[in-house]
Amino acid sequence: MANNMAGCNRVPAGFRLILAGLCVIALPTGALAKNCAWINEATAGGLLGGTAVGEVTEAAAPQPTVCTFTQQDASVKRTLRVTVEIAAEPHARLETVAQICGPDATPIKAIGNEAMVCSADDRKGGVGERVVGRVRDQVFTITIASTLKVDPILNREALKAKIYTAAEQVAGNLF
Repeated sequence: MANNMAGCNRVPAGFRLILAGLCVIALPTGALAKNCAWINEATAGGLLGGTAVGEVTEAAAPQPTVCTFTQQDASVKRTLRVTVEIAAEPHARLETVAQICGPDATPIKAIGNEAMVCSADDRKGGVGERVVGRVRDQVFTITIASTLKVDPILNREALKAKIYTAAEQVAGNLF
């Protein structure tokens, strides 16, 4: 049996290199790229009205993990941004994060714990909606926005429906 095994050590180095290269090529692209744990590009694209490109920035204390999805054409840029952080005092941290909503925050039910929705319009004329909430010790913020004040896809009514759908998806995946 020792004589039969000796032949295995005689594989040419070039052949081993080719096999290693084939193994790398055969890996699924998802194994090489970072993916957002709470929402994917296809879902984000559906919410934004077109093909979306995602980017993930991993948490680095004290910063949260951030997933940003962008759908852009010549006249408009639409974004979906999800931030998630683990907080030692989640209720207190949520109160701090929720200050961004100001007095127009409206509680929403069945989305994590203590979730609320508010406007995320920017001063440059863009429109948006935001949800802040928590699931256990994870505080999350979700924003959907458009650079167009009168966006045919993300008008005010559509924004309200789409932010709720995004919040269901993210909160569900945080459980």
